[in-house]
Parts: sequence; structure tokens; C-alpha cells
Amino acid sequence: MSERYPVVQVRGVYGHLTVRDGLILCFFVRRRYPEIAQAVWLALQTYLRAIPSGSLGWYVDQQGDMQLLDEQGWMHINEKILNRPKAHACHVQLLQFDIGVGGYNFEYDGYQLDSQLLNDEKAACAIAFSLPTEYLLEHGADKVRALALELSRDLPFSSGYASLAFVAPSGQWYSVRRELLPLLERYRGFDLYSLGRTSRVIGTGARGAYWLTFLGQPLLSQLGGLEVLRRELPFPEVSFEPLEGERLLLTLGEWPSPMDIREHIVRPHFRALARLLEPYFPEETNGLTSLLDNRNMGRWLRRFCL
Repeated sequence: MSERYPVVQVRGVYGHLTVRDGLILCFFVRRRYPEIAQAVWLALQTYLRAIPSGSLGWYVDQQGDMQLLDEQGWMHINEKILNRPKAHACHVQLLQFDIGVGGYNFEYDGYQLDSQLLNDEKAACAIAFSLPTEYLLEHGADKVRALALELSRDLPFSSGYASLAFVAPSGQWYSVRRELLPLLERYRGFDLYSLGRTSRVIGTGARGAYWLTFLGQPLLSQLGGLEVLRRELPFPEVSFEPLEGERLLLTLGEWPSPMDIREHIVRPHFRALARLLEPYFPEETNGLTSLLDNRNMGRWLRRFCL
């Protein structure tokens, strides 16, 4: 590893840590959530085995209040993920801390995809796991990549990714978006995510070019398949790993990069992949300085395409 990772700590109006540095591992699945419930539960167990015991201590209940993730809490989460076939959606948030953001978090937005409340053509179930940057530094990039592969194994994803990120579950970064703007401009390799918003509009598309970029069906076929991608991405930094179920993992470099613009390092492999995926980007239009400004999420998602 040749690059240093910045320590990001953005605090809200009451002094609580709202955004921190870390990694996000995220997958989008264009299936009804009862069909993938078992796969989601198994992926969550894989995540729990990989992180320190007790790292997830709280969950958000239906009223939006924090509840202790004790034995009874885990029974509730198990029931919610595995046994809610008649509900129109399944939303789960498991957090490290009850106040302030931690490095370990799990988010799941599952949909029936036939609800009157959603645009069926644009919605997808979404699953996200976060890790603190310290986990990457302690265990190494290969361990994180192996974890991402294990998490993906049973998920019939359309797309997915792993990246350095501004960790802020449930899009809580929006409350400190003005403080984040200079960091967004400087660190192009940090993802800014809001799982609930993205899950409503991504469909079978992709959110961008990332350190680990997972491509499933039908997206991989729409891009022309493995051989076309090998031809379009002839860079030594890019590796290709075919996965079961006509899926593919692209790895863009040995380690994830913060892409500090002050270092003036050119990364044409990110630009090439982003341009291939651009027709399949979701239309995320929430503004970064206000809901009505021109610096919207769509422009930020296309930062590598320019």
C-alpha cells in the first residue's frame, strides 16, 4: 500500500460524530425481498463472523427509535428479515452506536417490487455493510476483497461494489453536506451513499466505477459480457474474476484509493469503466448543497466520466 488514508470526522450541530471514514460493501438485487430473505440473512451472518464480536449493538425500530440489539433484539431482526412475506417492504438498520456514527453498520432495504408505493421498474432491494478504515489497515485489502466475495456469493445481485466511503448510515450525511463538500471535491475515491434513495431508482443498473465493481445479470450481458469488457479495459490495474451465475467481479487496483486530487494521479481505468457504465447510472437527483441546486448527486456520480 503506497497511499495514506485520511481520517474523516464530521460532527453535527450537537457535536455527535455524523460522518466518518471507512468502507462500504453494497449490493443491489432486482428480486422481491421474500425471495432473497434467506440469502440476506446468510450474508449478515457472514458479516458478523468477520467483524469483532459485539460490533453491532443497536437497531432502529419501526418508530425510528434506537433499541438495544440483545438476544430479544436479534430475535426481532431474524423475524423481520425471514418472516415478513406480506409486508410491502423490509427495512433493517443495525448500528454500532446509539449516538454518533460507528464504523460497523448493516442496512437493508427490501421491497415487494409490486407495491403501489414504488415505481417497480426503478426499484431494487439493497444491502450494505460498512467497515472502519482500521479494519482495512489491520487485515489488508485481500481480506476485505475475500469478505466482499463471500457476502456476494448467494445474493443474485444485478450490481454491487466495495469502496472507501464517507460512512453515514441512512444518508445522515445530508445534515452536514456543506461540511462534506470540500472532502468530496478532494477525495474522489470516497463513496457517498444513501441506500434508501438509491434502492428506489437503481433498478438493474450500476452506481459507478469502484475499487471492487460487481456486475450481474442483466447488466453484464448489456455491457457485452466478459470478452468485451476485457477489450474495453486493457489496463494492468484491472483484474477480472468470473463468478457463478454469469456474474463478474472487476478489481481496479490492489488497494482502494482515496484518489486525493492533490496528488495529481491519473486513473484512466476508472474513467473507462465509468463511461461504460454511465448509461446504466441511476437518476439520483438529491442536491449536495440543497435539494434545488445544480451540484446534484447525478453530477457527482459522473465525476469519473469527465
